[in-house]
Amino acid sequence: MTLPDTAPNPPGADRTFQVDLRGLVDLLSHHLYSSPRVYLRELMQNAVDALTARHALEPAAPADAFGVRLHADGSVVRVEDDGVGLTEADVHSFLATIGRSSKRADRIAEQRGDFIGQFGIGLLSCFLVADEIHVLSRSARTPDAPAVEWRGRGDGSYTVRALPASARPRPGTTVTLTPRADAGEWTRPAQVHALARHFGSLLRHPVTFDDGTTDGTGVSVNPEPAPWARTYPTPGARSRALAAYGEEVFGFEPLDTIELDLPAVGLKGIACVLPETVPAGRRHGHRVHVKGMLLSEQAEEILPEWAFFVRCVVDAESLRPTASRESLYEDDTLAAVRDALAERLRDWIARAAASDPELLGRFLQAHHLAVKSLAVHDDEILRMLLPWLPFETTDGHCTLDEFARTHRTVLVTSSVEEFRQVAAIASAAGLGVVNGGYTYDRELVHRLPEIRPEATVADLDPATLTAHLDPVDRETELAAAAYLAQARDALAVFDCDVALRTFQPVSAPALLIDSREARHERTRSQLAREQEGGLWGDILGALRQEAPRAQLILNQLNPLVRAAVAIDEPELARTSAEALYGQAAMLSRRPLRPAESSLINRSFLDLLAHALRKDS
Repeated sequence: MTLPDTAPNPPGADRTFQVDLRGLVDLLSHHLYSSPRVYLRELMQNAVDALTARHALEPAAPADAFGVRLHADGSVVRVEDDGVGLTEADVHSFLATIGRSSKRADRIAEQRGDFIGQFGIGLLSCFLVADEIHVLSRSARTPDAPAVEWRGRGDGSYTVRALPASARPRPGTTVTLTPRADAGEWTRPAQVHALARHFGSLLRHPVTFDDGTTDGTGVSVNPEPAPWARTYPTPGARSRALAAYGEEVFGFEPLDTIELDLPAVGLKGIACVLPETVPAGRRHGHRVHVKGMLLSEQAEEILPEWAFFVRCVVDAESLRPTASRESLYEDDTLAAVRDALAERLRDWIARAAASDPELLGRFLQAHHLAVKSLAVHDDEILRMLLPWLPFETTDGHCTLDEFARTHRTVLVTSSVEEFRQVAAIASAAGLGVVNGGYTYDRELVHRLPEIRPEATVADLDPATLTAHLDPVDRETELAAAAYLAQARDALAVFDCDVALRTFQPVSAPALLIDSREARHERTRSQLAREQEGGLWGDILGALRQEAPRAQLILNQLNPLVRAAVAIDEPELARTSAEALYGQAAMLSRRPLRPAESSLINRSFLDLLAHALRKDS
């Protein structure tokens, strides 16, 4: 916290920036840190880094020789460590200059990767909950140096004084905060203990907490190592322990747990497979620790987008945090980790496919969309899992492998509504049609020949379907000619042709074949006609193709249709044709246009009025 130099400067001389500490703390609280609670994480982080430096200084010391002790009794919050400590010169250099970190000192620069914090602004977070920070430290590097006391205040001022060695008998540092009245939410003893557990449960150095009610020994914040670092009597016991930990962290019982281990970056952890379907595109955050300290609970960037069927908790050595230390820095290392973890998930899917069909079935039932997303772009997953993936077909929900055994030619629709229009008729005609309207399905169906070379896949064309509808005999066609002409005239407003065929099931009076692309093309053609002569009309005209017409195919086998084509009253014939069109449009389950809704209402009322007149 360098104070401004008030001495006059000669013209042209270099000047130093003046720092408004209160403004800087306000900036940190609103834009860098997500919550004032991070103050405890920053203090614990500084303490752990000091311990890391102490172990580097004394490598022969036992791992648990040095630790961190937290104390909160409602009046103060204190963090004490047995770390490397500071000399008076260190205090002036590192605590009094914003942005400078002791981890940048030349003597330990080569060991920076061993430290969690590397930005030199963490201590400022204490001003989020207190107006004064008291630091008492004694250096382990210079054992004969006196203890040093530093007091920093929120107005930007500080004092430093040397104290007798007795003020701090052992090397290390103690940071004491006197909380502001408005910070009680974050400094109550129970909250401090909870935050310590939250941030530090996986730390490798011993951390204890004391609220003043114990005998001074405190309770352990991190009594056990990470679950993946423990030893277990059997593989089954290990698997159950990891699953229990995943349930404790995430609040759900995992469908399975995938152990993650990337030695190159010192990453270990687990991925918990979600037991229920996740909405498409929804990504869960992952719990990421760096060197044991919790970095983020919402780190989406650790896995690729398609892996939204798992939630991970990992601890890594080599991942870089951002300045806020609440997310990961996007660099080549993170990209490599993301790719490696994706490969671990693929390996798990492959193992399940090869050795545990029951688990694979439960997984696909919940997460088939995620797997389809992966299979579209991953040839290996495609070969392994395409035979297992469920699709909606004219034979019901089944796998493509099963479907291709029955249908050598597999037809696929481009939309859900197209499938619903033709499903019943296609099934009765013996055609094998797959609903390609769902995300990824059409792409995957077209890749079926890569797995089953004997299968043929083609997009469903209206002509393909109509070719499988039987024509009526010539006499029947001539007898219905007058009705068909009136029907075509009534439906001309919808660019709809009318034909008479026979097909199954008999209960279906009519089939409307009208693709989304055809409707869009007709709409564009209509707009071009309305805008003819203008710039917009010329543009639409240039895009215009031959507008395909919809087809209303009447089923001569249906009793209602046989009665309709025999109508000799022109108005009633038109009304019946409109009613048949409306019923077929509704059965297609596509959104109705306003004109179609109006036609359905009008034809119903006209038919009702005709029936009432006839009865009277």
